[in-house]
Amino acid sequence: MRFLLFDDHKLGVWNGQQVLDASAAVAAMDHHSPQEMMEMLIRDWTDLEPRIRGVIDSAPGIPLGDVRCCAPIPRPGQLVCLAGNYLEPAKPERGVFNAFLKSPNAAIGHGGTVILPAAEASVFHFEPELALVIGKRASRIAAEDALDHVFGYIQFMDVSARGLPGGFFLGKSWHTFAPMGPLLVTRDEIANANDLGVRLWVNDELRHDITTRDMDRHIPELLAEVTNVLTLEPGDVVATGTHHFGLHPVQDGDTIRMQIEQLGPALSVQCADPSGRSWER
Repeated sequence: MRFLLFDDHKLGVWNGQQVLDASAAVAAMDHHSPQEMMEMLIRDWTDLEPRIRGVIDSAPGIPLGDVRCCAPIPRPGQLVCLAGNYLEPAKPERGVFNAFLKSPNAAIGHGGTVILPAAEASVFHFEPELALVIGKRASRIAAEDALDHVFGYIQFMDVSARGLPGGFFLGKSWHTFAPMGPLLVTRDEIANANDLGVRLWVNDELRHDITTRDMDRHIPELLAEVTNVLTLEPGDVVATGTHHFGLHPVQDGDTIRMQIEQLGPALSVQCADPSGRSWER
């Protein structure tokens, strides 16, 4: 199934052409936030799936352009990002495992605006990534069991400010620096998440055209590595890294769009810089 959250965090299902309102299926759930609703949906998926299918059978369709998309995981308890994790022409050999935590409060949805801070960054980049949504508690899991802990997949942009002191915190965790969506696609919809094309455009100019086959550590191995360090809970998000070949400066007024095969409509955001800076590109 292909979920999204729209307007005032209503639950929707994408049927391949339109948004179907599925909010009636979760109306009786005792939740206090959109994030808690999604965590309950993930935990109770076996019971909720037939209820959701029954609701959307008679739901009218709404064009995607007529709704406001929210981040499908509005505030993950943990947002873990792999650092690098792709084999590239300049780095054809495997590297050491490396990852970092990005602020969950940075999440925004499709159609949102990324605000570049006034910090003295040397440049800002948008990195297109496949992200995993955790479906059940995962701690020190074996690689062969890893996919059993994945609920689904999301398109994700890891926005980065380069050249600042403070490492990944100042480089990655500014407000709005984690666009994701518009869809959350359940794992059963994707035969092999390590065989997907990933593309990113800046103002309709193609900048990234890569494949998840080129990950340094494929999903089972990287989840084993992550959960050896920390425990993941349902609704947590793990971004799987990016290929750095093709990174391109972004600045005020740019439109950034990314598309991963089989994950539905493209994720598109605007870039705004109140300081009005520009970079040679």
